[in-house]
Amino acid sequence: MREKLIRLRMERGITQEQVAEYLGISRPTYTQYESGRRQPGKKNLLKLCELYQVSTDYLLSSDVAEKNTSVSKGYFRIPVLGNVPAGLPIEAVTDIIDWEELPNEMGKPEDFFALRINGNSMEPKFSKGDVVIVRKQDDADSGDIVIAMINGCDAACKKLKKYGKDGIALVSSNTAYPPMFFSNEEIASKSVRILGKVVELRAKF
Repeated sequence: MREKLIRLRMERGITQEQVAEYLGISRPTYTQYESGRRQPGKKNLLKLCELYQVSTDYLLSSDVAEKNTSVSKGYFRIPVLGNVPAGLPIEAVTDIIDWEELPNEMGKPEDFFALRINGNSMEPKFSKGDVVIVRKQDDADSGDIVIAMINGCDAACKKLKKYGKDGIALVSSNTAYPPMFFSNEEIASKSVRILGKVVELRAKF
């Protein structure tokens, strides 16, 4: 059900707050519907069907079955995230704004996520609105483009530079943004961590 609720809401261009208000519940409660941690009761299930003009059978049918019919043969689908809040594992992020398809030979859907670029720190190669395909991993090689979490802020797209025992730098392509250097001690104290390696750019025009 969770994927249907997300897609139906996005197709109609409404927010979680608006759906929660329509149902007469709090936004955190509705968020649990979209994350799969909670199922709506009969009353709210009927109200969701009314809102989206779908049947209860549609909402209650298997997401897996629908996914198999809606994704191109030989491909799997991964979520495009608008942001990755600090402290949440990728699997728990509910800010899904779109979906991208990857060929089966790339791996498994649980090994990837996609992120929409915000800001201009990685221009000219990565522009605001572009989507990057990210392989989940907690380390990368020097020179790789990574998605990193810094100081408990939203995830950022940067080039990783490693300096051995001296630490690392996270470098923007846009020279207006100076590199951010972190000693090995600062990596721990400032909670600098890699969420994944960028393996593909999908530019949006």
